[in-house]
Amino acid sequence: MNSTIFITATGTGVGKTYTTSKLIASIGKVGLLPGVFKPIETGVEGIPSDACELLSICKKYNKEFKDLSSYDITAYTFALPAAPFCADREGIIDIDKIILKANELKSRCDILIVEGAGGLMVPIKKDYFMIDLAKELEAFILLITHSGLGCINETLCSLSLLESSELEYDWCVNIYKDRDSFAVVTKPFYDVAMPNWWSVEEGLDSFVKSIL
Repeated sequence: MNSTIFITATGTGVGKTYTTSKLIASIGKVGLLPGVFKPIETGVEGIPSDACELLSICKKYNKEFKDLSSYDITAYTFALPAAPFCADREGIIDIDKIILKANELKSRCDILIVEGAGGLMVPIKKDYFMIDLAKELEAFILLITHSGLGCINETLCSLSLLESSELEYDWCVNIYKDRDSFAVVTKPFYDVAMPNWWSVEEGLDSFVKSIL
């Protein structure tokens, strides 16, 4: 069992926080202690909202996280809603600090769920991307894709990158965009080309069982 799961997506607004929240609950329901880490959150004015939401759910299943604040499960927050490299106007991001924070949180749980920012190639430093962080954390990657028109291309591009990286991964679809037309516009290709695809809404419990 990999003790770290890295949640990424084909882009922004695809449903990483939604999926992470449901995954925390699924892990907790099988009797394991979930943990959560949002290494970098941008677009923060005051309290980091994503981290706050994730921590609230995590506390329901793991008492070791009950004394933590939303800032305890983040390494960096920035006001500008942009890629971390761009939001970090003063160049303060230190990868070693992120890794140290991850290790601290791992000591409080059985499985640490790490929610990235944006997609795999979102820059953290000039030459360091989200996929590089996932590698350093030695994480299993769960890629979330959306269900809107154009998602096939975005999905295949991300999957190609994961294949070339030789990282362990799985992927699923968050069916919310173009929900009514997904069955006609996108699903036929997935059914034929990638018949093992699954949706966040229906497959998370089975995913958790498969990684245990």
